[in-house]
Amino acid sequence: MYRALPLALLTATLVGCASDAPQLETERSYQVEWIGESPLIDRSHLTVTFAADGRAHGHAGCNHWFAGYTLKDDAVRFETPGSTRKMCAPSLMEQEQRFLAALEEVQRWDFNDIGQLQLWPATGKPIRLWPE
Repeated sequence: MYRALPLALLTATLVGCASDAPQLETERSYQVEWIGESPLIDRSHLTVTFAADGRAHGHAGCNHWFAGYTLKDDAVRFETPGSTRKMCAPSLMEQEQRFLAALEEVQRWDFNDIGQLQLWPATGKPIRLWPE
């Protein structure tokens, strides 16, 4: 009996630590700050919201976007995004296309040391986001 007590305490501690790990929240919006190597154009607004039904959506800078996604542990994948078709300044349209293309390359997620959500492609730098 007494030998089992330390093992039970260790197990409870490890389970407690695992639940304290940051979690990717559904129904929460995140604001994009960087796409790979590039910061966003000043005053542009890009967002990602992970809906509980497996659909993601947000604002891509000019248009609204939407895509299915799958999430398992630290793996996340987006289907090919769709969007509305409004035209904006060429620089915003280029940034929007880079963002939507980057979403298709995402394979995993994590949080960095300062609390930013990072969506990582197979190679290269992540899309970095802040919770709104």
